[in-house]
Amino acid sequence: MIKRIFFFTLIIITIFSCKKEENENTNAKLDFSNDTIMFDTIFTSIGSVTKTLTVYNNNNFDILTNINLQEGSPNANFRINIDGTPGSEQSNIKIPANDSIFIFLEVTINPNSTTTPYILTDSLIFTTGARKQDVDLVAWGQNAYFHTPNEFGQIINGEDTILFPYHKIDCSVDWTDDKPHVIYGYAIIDPGNTLNINAGCDIHLHKNSGIIVGNPFSEIPGGSIKINGILGNEVTFQGDRLDAWYQDIPGQWDRIWLTPGSIDNEINYAIIRNGNIGIHADTVSNNNPTVIINNTIIENMSSIGILGQGASINANNTLINNCGQYTLACNIGGNYNFTHCTFANHWNYSGRSTPSILLNNYYEDANGNIQLRNLENANFNNCIIDGSLSTEISFQEEESATFNYHFNHCIIKLDPQINTNNSYYTNSIINQPPQFIEYSNNNYHLEEESPAIDSGDPNNSVTLDLEGKNRDNYPDIGVFEFQN
Repeated sequence: MIKRIFFFTLIIITIFSCKKEENENTNAKLDFSNDTIMFDTIFTSIGSVTKTLTVYNNNNFDILTNINLQEGSPNANFRINIDGTPGSEQSNIKIPANDSIFIFLEVTINPNSTTTPYILTDSLIFTTGARKQDVDLVAWGQNAYFHTPNEFGQIINGEDTILFPYHKIDCSVDWTDDKPHVIYGYAIIDPGNTLNINAGCDIHLHKNSGIIVGNPFSEIPGGSIKINGILGNEVTFQGDRLDAWYQDIPGQWDRIWLTPGSIDNEINYAIIRNGNIGIHADTVSNNNPTVIINNTIIENMSSIGILGQGASINANNTLINNCGQYTLACNIGGNYNFTHCTFANHWNYSGRSTPSILLNNYYEDANGNIQLRNLENANFNNCIIDGSLSTEISFQEEESATFNYHFNHCIIKLDPQINTNNSYYTNSIINQPPQFIEYSNNNYHLEEESPAIDSGDPNNSVTLDLEGKNRDNYPDIGVFEFQN
């Protein structure tokens, strides 16, 4: 009898406990890490970064809740994953008492929507008993010109043939700034063609993507690119992820490669950021310059800012900063002239052991033999060479080949044991800080006490600085003229 009374009492308590929990669950309130999830501007058809929403049950009892996207269809722009389970509508999600769950969200924009930036919204609905709560989802989208593979090249590897997909650029049409240009893989400019990129163009490159000037699968050399930015309306090259987290992340794309035989390339007022190598310029076969670079910024390259390999490069008013290896590598000889350039390497993403500048006149072939390549000239006029290492220039000279270089009215961070009392150095300032305003925030303007002020060579000066300011009769060293 006593046992029956005990079990009856236990059943009654259990029933009322369940009813109590059910009643509490009916009006239970959830808490959220954010009331709105914002996605930065993304390109149509390119997925966003993954955002995380934390859902908290701050009650002293378990909760069952239904979670769904308001749009709800399988083709919805937003996608959710709840603690590892994907699906736009999920029921009876249990959140233990005083615990939480994670919801991961992504968004992709319909490529046929519009040509201008637009806003896309949705809501994440939580239904807990009779209570409904929501978290807003907001994304900005934008359409673009997409340059995706439309040709195949063949790479012979022993007995194997590897197909290499690439996009063959139609150079009969200039690239304009009415929409961004997005490159998937490698876009190639064929021999005999010139691609003109107009002022204001925004060019975004997907991971492991790049522009190749000249077709490496053709026996015919050649091809050119003309980047025609202007002050205040520069041409930009960067990755295709526009989320704020990617703003200064190096290595998001590969490079602009000027292949052997590509000549008369021009780069004016460009901003080249966040790739592996900014400009890779290969050997020329005549006296034409490989590339002329004016008023350009190259920054945050995981490897090298400008890589010249037996190339002919002329650069003026060009700022190269924050590279994982070299800001400039004049490799296996060539002919180089830099005027009013700033090479500043305060790379802080990882350790850096290579100096800012490399000068070299040879290479070692596959059989271990040294092959000589004359460094005809490496002239630096009114340039700043600075960085976080104790010396920022590496001289790799093979004495059997030509090794000509000259630093004229420059500020140089150099090994103090190197003799500078010779014809290689003219009126240059050795191992004095250039005194940038704030290099940690990429501000390479000069402080009022900078030794660069009025120390340039007026006979090797460029009339305007990188920002279009007039240089006076006593020009300042580097890309920026100091202004009181």
